[in-house]
Amino acid sequence: MKLEENSPRRKKYVRAVGPRLRILLFSVFVLFALLGANSAYLSSITFLEWFRGETYQNYFYQFMFLGHLVLGLLILLPVIFFGIFHIKNAWNRPNKRAASVGYGLFAISLILLFSGLALMRVEGFEIKNPELRSVMYWAHVITPFLAVWLYILHRLAGPKIKWKAGVSWAAAVGVVVVVMVALHTQDPRKWNVVGPKEGVKYFEPSLARTASGKFIPADTLMMDKYCQECHPDVYKGWFHSVHHFSSFNNEPYHFSITETRNKMLERDGNVKASRWCAGCHDPVPFFSGAFDDPKFDTRNHPTAHAGITCTVCHAITKVNSTKGNADYTIEEPVHYPFAKSDNALLRFINRQMVKAKPDFHKKTFLKPLHKKPDFCSTCHKVSIPFELNHYKEWLRGQNHYDNYHLSGVSGHGARSFYYPLKAVDNCNKCHMPLKDSEDFGADFFAGKEKGLKIHDHLFPGANTGIAHLRNEPDIVKVHEEFLKGSVVVDIFGVKEGGS
Repeated sequence: MKLEENSPRRKKYVRAVGPRLRILLFSVFVLFALLGANSAYLSSITFLEWFRGETYQNYFYQFMFLGHLVLGLLILLPVIFFGIFHIKNAWNRPNKRAASVGYGLFAISLILLFSGLALMRVEGFEIKNPELRSVMYWAHVITPFLAVWLYILHRLAGPKIKWKAGVSWAAAVGVVVVVMVALHTQDPRKWNVVGPKEGVKYFEPSLARTASGKFIPADTLMMDKYCQECHPDVYKGWFHSVHHFSSFNNEPYHFSITETRNKMLERDGNVKASRWCAGCHDPVPFFSGAFDDPKFDTRNHPTAHAGITCTVCHAITKVNSTKGNADYTIEEPVHYPFAKSDNALLRFINRQMVKAKPDFHKKTFLKPLHKKPDFCSTCHKVSIPFELNHYKEWLRGQNHYDNYHLSGVSGHGARSFYYPLKAVDNCNKCHMPLKDSEDFGADFFAGKEKGLKIHDHLFPGANTGIAHLRNEPDIVKVHEEFLKGSVVVDIFGVKEGGS
């Protein structure tokens, strides 16, 4: 009896995965299975885009990506708690190999989860450095494969794996992915869209077209404040630019276009000929269908003061030719879910989706055509058609594009008397100079040593008049500084009988 009292007590055996921990493990498996199916779909679309060089993401894809974020957040705490308690229960087990692999699996799982959290770029922890974000992205892509491999090794060193369940899960994932790809073809922009009664003729004599031949909702084209949330410096430059004040919010243009519409109404009985102006100056009322109304309120209608908005420029999908007169095709862009919501929570979700996976946003709003001078030709080259002048099929108008193209600056003007040391092959290299910025989208355009930069959307150039009329001396100063040393005018006099 005495011997029994003095003998050391045997420690109570604790299972590595007890009943309660098994419930937590089951929830991890369920969430991981759903994430696996979701990731298989997302990665298949990403691979397809890389392989074919085209964009396949659509509205359904964005909801699937939202599901990826939600599932990722849901699995975060269960994995952490399971890992901690499982290690606590099993750290002193004799099977050291299984334990070592388990530690590695837990570490890789944490890297996977927290790299995903970093990629979400939640306010206060926003990664704006593109190189650092790239490291996080590839860590998030590679670690799932490492986690699966380590899990198999972990289980091989311990209890047997139930391969049948794994194979069944993989087969189910395959079926789900096929269904998802079928749903992927849905495009909400085609739902209940009203088109112009005249079809493509609605846009004439402007050469502009919509990709669908139908109207684009005005609110879709007027989302500048939405853009400002992530691009405040770009927005500030655009806000003071002549592009912003291209429409009825520009007093000289307001006088000109109002007079034109009145004369056309008097001459033709309608204002259709003034569409020629609208393709470049008034795209929002034009593409939304409000412009053709002879009683269109040029002072108070919301679209009258929109100008050339962020979306208008960045939703152009094709430059049809370099004839000018707005010869481009514009498409209603696909936004991430809840982009137009007034609900604060839904808007937060939308922002996080864009910041977490901005590739689709970039491809939608920044295309190769935006980086070429031909893009500028659409509105910086003008000819007056017969529908407007009732005199000739073609009358010359202002033409900045050809002047640039035939100059020595472009590198194409053989007859030019001036050649820079290096040709400038893009209008934007001069008229969108780099400036320091911490905006999303800022990049090391000038090298890492010079920091993150954006292209100035003020478009400094020769027009100081509009800024002067708006009483913006600081903007006038920017344009003046841009022109200093850039333009030389030789003034000379010729008199009769002179030598």
